[in-house]
Amino acid sequence: MTGEMNKLLPLLILLLGLLQMAYAAVPRDCSQAIIGIADGWNNSHVTLSVVEKNAKGQWVRVLGPYQGRLGKNGLVWGLGLHQNARGVTLKKEGDGRSPAGVFALGGLWVTHKTPVKHNSSIPYVKVGPHDLWVTNTTDARYYNRHVRLDHPARTPWELKEQMRQTDYPHSIKMLICHNTHERKGGVVVGGGSSIFFHIWRNGGKSPTAGCTSMAEPHLRAIIARLNPARKPVYILLPRAEYTRLRPSWRLP
Repeated sequence: MTGEMNKLLPLLILLLGLLQMAYAAVPRDCSQAIIGIADGWNNSHVTLSVVEKNAKGQWVRVLGPYQGRLGKNGLVWGLGLHQNARGVTLKKEGDGRSPAGVFALGGLWVTHKTPVKHNSSIPYVKVGPHDLWVTNTTDARYYNRHVRLDHPARTPWELKEQMRQTDYPHSIKMLICHNTHERKGGVVVGGGSSIFFHIWRNGGKSPTAGCTSMAEPHLRAIIARLNPARKPVYILLPRAEYTRLRPSWRLP
């Protein structure tokens, strides 16, 4: 019996490896990541670093650590590149929590007077009074989607969904692809919307409604470093979850 088990052991190890690859949250072609680590699920403070794979395939830190802020109520599992375990609590619109997991990154949305240095492959939207980001859970067509009107926002619904025009913390925003239309499985209406990196409020004294915020120089440095060819992702987890999931999710 022992001999048979010894013969089967390599096969079992191979199958386990394939299973881990199937459930790995970080894509194999990803070589750049923003890592956010919080001390716990109910903590609104986060430590942020940018890591990249070097020529030897080893992950090395190239920016940070920087301090940032999360949702006022901490974190909760989000909808991204990872697979959530059955039965876990997921992010909902208005819960005041930042989505945890692994997420692709989207474009830039800017009202700041000083241009943001960025890779030319990253979409760059100069936000104006005709730009909306829909958070209304009763509108499944446009929920968690950018809408550009052919006129400045004027109706009560348009004004409510209008992207902020004069709010300094929101003058530089980079999309975190939580629950977006590009995600496999699509958008879950009510599953949380308008999740961005942006400048922190009150010098970091204030949490967010669910975004990840940081000092303006740090946000600009991260954006300038990002290279879409490296397939960058945002990994946001409590410290204990990062340690637990590191092997199976292929985390840096």
